[in-house]
Amino acid sequence: MELTVQALKEKMDNGDAFVLIDVREPNEHNAFNIGGQLIPVGSIPSTIPDLEDHLEEEIIVYCRSGQRSAMAQQFLLQAGFKNVLNLRGGMLAWADKFGGIKTS
Repeated sequence: MELTVQALKEKMDNGDAFVLIDVREPNEHNAFNIGGQLIPVGSIPSTIPDLEDHLEEEIIVYCRSGQRSAMAQQFLLQAGFKNVLNLRGGMLAWADKFGGIKTS
């Protein structure tokens, strides 16, 4: 399942409970992020034990465009996480809708 950037913004503005994970690389995260915990997609399989407290919680994963986060979503679903959403369009869609991406 996917989530739009508008729906995520509404969840954030409403203070809804969810786990937000940024699966980009550290340099991308440092350039611009929306507050997600940084776990690069390649690290997701080894990080799953650290995330097991969130098996039943809503988890939203995002990357630059939505492709890496779709892979992370599949890793998490296969590991037994129940409610994992991919941010459709990633940070590119967020920037298009709300602005905020810093350039060097």
